Amino acid sequence: MGRGLYTASRALVETDAGPLRCAPMGNVREVVCVFARLGATAFGGPAAHLALQEEECVRRRRWLDRERFLDLLAATSLIPGPNSTEMAIHLGWLRAGWPGLVAGGVAFIAPSAVLATALAAAYVRFGRLRATAAIVDAVRPAVAIVVADAVMRFGRTAVRGAATAAVALGAAVAALAGVPDAFLVFLAAALGATAVLARRASPARAAAVPLVLLAAVCAKIGATLFGSGYVLVAYLRAELATRGWVTDGQILDAVAVGQATPGPVSTAATFLGYLVAGPAGAAVATVAIFLPGFVLVAATGPFLERWRRIPAVRGALDAVNAAVVGLIAAVILRLAPVAIATPFAAGVAVVAAAAVWGIGLRSTTVLAAAAAAGLVRAAF
Repeated sequence: MGRGLYTASRALVETDAGPLRCAPMGNVREVVCVFARLGATAFGGPAAHLALQEEECVRRRRWLDRERFLDLLAATSLIPGPNSTEMAIHLGWLRAGWPGLVAGGVAFIAPSAVLATALAAAYVRFGRLRATAAIVDAVRPAVAIVVADAVMRFGRTAVRGAATAAVALGAAVAALAGVPDAFLVFLAAALGATAVLARRASPARAAAVPLVLLAAVCAKIGATLFGSGYVLVAYLRAELATRGWVTDGQILDAVAVGQATPGPVSTAATFLGYLVAGPAGAAVATVAIFLPGFVLVAATGPFLERWRRIPAVRGALDAVNAAVVGLIAAVILRLAPVAIATPFAAGVAVVAAAAVWGIGLRSTTVLAAAAAAGLVRAAF
């Protein structure tokens, strides 16, 4: 019995390159280094974070292939919580087992949470932070290029024929028309699974807030948030502003901080937690909003390797992969008119495109350089 459990547990943490040997400490350190660096330099929101994670873990380090990366992305799209953070948790688990699951998520969240707390303290003391707008304006055009690069790479893997191309195109059009991302993801999964089953069946085939209450509200958001990190605005308004804890303006400022700092946009909750309950509120809000993601990935991740071999699940994942490509493409189409609206932004976009597609610079370098350019522009 014990040997059977041991064998099963090793099979669950098998990568394409072979089994992970009980999460050696070198692998855990590697996970921490990779995701701490991404957490400290990954500007631009969820779509950009996913592109950077794919670049780092698939292309550079070859922890897994692109198809498996897309399967993990599909799995995170089917559970609530911030997708890019859950991908960091998944990838940490894949590389270093259970210690890596915790290390990957914490390392990705921590730099952003620390920055958001510091900016919240400055906000309380000095008022609005004009530098955040400067960073957002400079980073957006670079993000558009980085995300476009990711869509091209994902598309080559996920879109394999007319059916998946139709799913990707339909998802992009529907997302641009305002259909919620979560609905589109689940619809794609249902269609993909149904198509496989049909073939198999056919003959042919700001006030003081109690910390416990703050934790409960943020945990509720983390456990029910589907779709892009930018959907967080609606959740925060419904759960915090309507209770009178913060104003709509403070929520927008918090999301601007989440965008202007590297790492997860959901650390906007860290900023708001500081506003309503000080440093303790920042810590409680951070833990509460991200904890459901750790729990959900820990509960579903180990079984994904088995599930992805089931034909109906494989069909669902293929359809979701195509839908995700369409949804990310819709992000670019939404972002481009806003991101490249000034001569300065157009210049940043041109330089970013040359850096990514011409010189081959890493996307994290390009985004960090764009943020620095925004700060310099604001200063002068």
